[in-house]
Amino acid sequence: MNEAASNAKRPRLAVLLGDPAGVGPEMGVKLLAHAANLRAADILLIADDASLADGEWLAGVSLPVLRIEAIEDLRFEPDRISYLVQKGEGTIERAQSTAAAGRVALRALSAATDAARSGAVDGIVFAPLNKHALRMAGMTHEDELRFMQERFGVRDFVCEFNITGDLWTSRVTSHVPIRDVAALITEETIGEAVRIIDGALKRAGIERPRIAVSGLNPHAGDGGSIGMEEIEIIAPAVRRLKEEGLEATGPWSPDTVFIAARRGDFDAVVAMYHDQGQIAMKLMGFERGVTLHGGLPVPVATSASGSAFDIAGRGVARVEGLQHAFDLCARMAARAG
Repeated sequence: MNEAASNAKRPRLAVLLGDPAGVGPEMGVKLLAHAANLRAADILLIADDASLADGEWLAGVSLPVLRIEAIEDLRFEPDRISYLVQKGEGTIERAQSTAAAGRVALRALSAATDAARSGAVDGIVFAPLNKHALRMAGMTHEDELRFMQERFGVRDFVCEFNITGDLWTSRVTSHVPIRDVAALITEETIGEAVRIIDGALKRAGIERPRIAVSGLNPHAGDGGSIGMEEIEIIAPAVRRLKEEGLEATGPWSPDTVFIAARRGDFDAVVAMYHDQGQIAMKLMGFERGVTLHGGLPVPVATSASGSAFDIAGRGVARVEGLQHAFDLCARMAARAG
């Protein structure tokens, strides 16, 4: 046994069932039905009774839960799942974005962040959410990452990482309109996006991450004939990062950087905006992709797939991506502290 393994602790993970109108409850229950996952971590399920019952019915299993009504009552027993019961919203219309579904999801997210802040859990894994339902329920943030950022009181840069196999991505801008992207690309924001993924990769066990920084414009600006951001902003940011000792290179042409990354030339790609990275990553492995929320005090992970209203209620949702999210979150939580 190596030193890192001997120093690892048994992680305690909060698991959430996501948007109750989508495939989240089914995926979450399928995940927790694997006995190996109960052996890998102490699990706190945060859900309402209706969502749990729906997930169990769709998955065809009954989970071995230990019901608790408050986090102060939390205890873990071998081969059982501690279940923190949340208030429900009655009947949730399946495959629809509704305020009721959003309230269920937000309530669970809030309880999970509270549990992490108190030290009751070391990480959070959640089944797919629906951002429109969250906003209908009153969330005013850009996305659930910024919602959790506020609840954790984090003032520093946060970012979504998307992971397929061994390849990670982060991005300088996220859920903002395309017309706003260029103004948000600065040396400072690029530096933050690179540093945060460099740190996360090191916590995940990669000693010296190789990070490619994408350009913003077609062909990385083509020497300035298709935009000057690469020359005036991105290249200087990369130089500063290299001076700090990070193994960052770029700007790379956005239409070819993922070819080199898939070949294994890089451990991570930092994209300039959402779809620049997301389209490539989902084409390389949508079903097994993971989204990790970087910059929070504990690892928070989910599958890269969404709430999948088109197959909700059919019992055919695949859990591979959520399983990878669970494995990554458990590994990172075990290394922490």
